[in-house]
Amino acid sequence: MKKSLVSEVLGWYGVVAILGAYALLSLNILSSSNLIYQLLNMSGALGIVYDSFKGKDYQPVVLNIIWAIIALVAIINIIK
Repeated sequence: MKKSLVSEVLGWYGVVAILGAYALLSLNILSSSNLIYQLLNMSGALGIVYDSFKGKDYQPVVLNIIWAIIALVAIINIIK
């Protein structure tokens, strides 16, 4: 089964966004309470969810849904 270009791009975006967010956090460029950090985590997780779901690979789907929910709760707390 061949993946669609959209699925492939979203999956790779997810990988780059999450790793980028982690690098920025680890290098003290962003803090975990920074909105950009949490948006990168949430959008990256959702990109991986889409790609993994389309590929019927459900373990990353579950992991990244939880990852996105954690980021969403953090975003709500930042905005409040």
